Amino acid sequence: MKAVILCGGRGTRLREETEFKPKPLVEIGGKPMLWHIMKIYSQYGIKDFILCLGYKGDMIKDYFLNYETRSHDFNINLKSGELNVLNNSMEDWNITCVDTGLNAETGARIKKIEKYIDDDEFFLTYGDGVADINIDELYKFHKDHGKIGTVTAVRPLSRFGLLSISGENLITDFSKKSLVHDGWIDGGFFVFNRKIFDYLEDNDSCILEGAPLKNLSKDNQFMSFKHTGFWQCMDTSKHVNLLNALWNSENAKWRMWDDVEK
Repeated sequence: MKAVILCGGRGTRLREETEFKPKPLVEIGGKPMLWHIMKIYSQYGIKDFILCLGYKGDMIKDYFLNYETRSHDFNINLKSGELNVLNNSMEDWNITCVDTGLNAETGARIKKIEKYIDDDEFFLTYGDGVADINIDELYKFHKDHGKIGTVTAVRPLSRFGLLSISGENLITDFSKKSLVHDGWIDGGFFVFNRKIFDYLEDNDSCILEGAPLKNLSKDNQFMSFKHTGFWQCMDTSKHVNLLNALWNSENAKWRMWDDVEK
């Protein structure tokens, strides 16, 4: 089963960083935000990723093309070109990088990777948020209710998609970018049946959080997985500083892996 990560936005509210790099490559604890997200999934056995690239997408391609030498000590013979990576503990990840367009919206980017989804279901999340979410429990919840989509609902004070949720966790409405001080919001970490592609239009103006999720809600095909643990987006420099402070103080609750490479 694959995890799709949206990596193509311009990150305009984080311009001091994103003027020079795509938002998913902004570093937390010396590693890109994207790496942290992939580590969350991989600890649950999800190691097949599709990255929806857009703004400065070539930098993400270059990061993974040079991942081995970026992440490890190495010895190189300049004359022969022979390269020996030292203490190699490479991630066992399969990564598909897809150029989904510079100006495409979220729904359009997902529609463009449809041909790379060969399972009935897939994970999806944004390339700028982490959580101490249990992916196994999320997927079990999705399988048990049997509907097309599941979104992880979280409760911070922020400006995101506001979810109207019934007593049975059925989403009855989805409002994009509502200013909330209470209630549940869109925290990413979706699970979708491939029928979601029927709700997406093949044009760059298709916004996942607009008509597609509203229509999914109207059809009673969208459920919420309520996550009451840690969740944090990386939307501003304040968020970057917070996440780095948590990592440096060893209070990064999303770090649930135990390997040597933190």
